[in-house]
Amino acid sequence: MEMNRPDTDGARREKLRAALVRMHAPMVQRIAHRYAHRGEPVEDLAQVAYLGLVNAINRFDPERGDQFFVYAYPMVLGEVRRYFRDRTWGIRVSRRIQELRPRLQRATQRFLQAHGRSPTPGELATVLGVTVEEVTDALLAWESYRPLSLDCTGGDDPDASPLAERLGTEDAALQHVVDGEALHALLAQLPKRERTIVLLRFFGNKTQSQIAQELGISQMHVSRLLSKTLRHLREQMYGT
Repeated sequence: MEMNRPDTDGARREKLRAALVRMHAPMVQRIAHRYAHRGEPVEDLAQVAYLGLVNAINRFDPERGDQFFVYAYPMVLGEVRRYFRDRTWGIRVSRRIQELRPRLQRATQRFLQAHGRSPTPGELATVLGVTVEEVTDALLAWESYRPLSLDCTGGDDPDASPLAERLGTEDAALQHVVDGEALHALLAQLPKRERTIVLLRFFGNKTQSQIAQELGISQMHVSRLLSKTLRHLREQMYGT
């Protein structure tokens, strides 16, 4: 290739590079359109592919005797694949899982056509020759490819509130956490027998009869002690 020879001047080199880019533009467009179904604008993919082509032109060594197209094609293709691997995933996942994703898509489509239903993770693992865990990770990572922004409205109404303002609700169990911490401290202050009765009744799921038998007292006595202890705990916690 003349442009990579040491005796080629700069102006001549740029002219030859531009000619090679124009000559191989159809290859660039084919590769860009090949990956356009993944959600990226074909114009962006073409720019990435052209970058790969220019790198191939700059690095090509004519002394090796290879055809330029044979040398350039994998470099252009690799540049586009690297773009998807490094730039388009919303959440960083391993390269292994990224590369498994398109294989998973193709295997799922073939299975649907052959069987009329979606494959199970185990069936996909068998088809692809990987573990079920890897298939599961890839399926979960699938949702990470283009995560939904918390700033979007999630619909066509531009006046709708952002998704972040509509996610989550007040946890009804939150108050129970506070009450639980307070109750824990109050239980520690109870006499041993009263504390044991409360724990056996509400945490050990034992009946008053079973508690009485275990403590060696009457069921009536257990009932009176339990009522008195619960009233005391209620007063301490709520003032009633």
